Amino acid sequence: MAGRSKRERSRDAVREAVAQAGGLEAAGTSRTARPQDPITGELRRRDVLPLLVLHLIAEAPSYGNQLMERIAGMTAGVLSVNPNTMYPLLRDLERRSLIEGSWEHPERRTRRYYSLTDEGRREYERLVEEVRPFLDSVRTSIDEIVREVYGS
Repeated sequence: MAGRSKRERSRDAVREAVAQAGGLEAAGTSRTARPQDPITGELRRRDVLPLLVLHLIAEAPSYGNQLMERIAGMTAGVLSVNPNTMYPLLRDLERRSLIEGSWEHPERRTRRYYSLTDEGRREYERLVEEVRPFLDSVRTSIDEIVREVYGS
């Protein structure tokens, strides 16, 4: 490590922390994330996004834009889910009978509110247990990044 700049050490720490969290591989490796949505893609792959969506819908029936706003709000804008991610996810959850949608005004098809089904509640409970280790590893990795870059 001698002779390496703080910037180089910080960059390496970020790469290592993301790798430890099971995150995205660095650009130039065999697998790269889509540039427009790298974090959300990984969170969806790790079932974090489905967990969040099922959690929010379990609290109250919700529609797509509302879910996107609530996720952005709870993460202080760090995680911003775009419609190209949210609506396919909602359709998939509905196809799997985890949520059911109904139009606010069926004749105009304005907002589609989604509610959790019994099967969705069981899947939500499963995801709560399954996703926790990944979230803990992300938190640990972020803490390590902060320590590396900003010191203790």
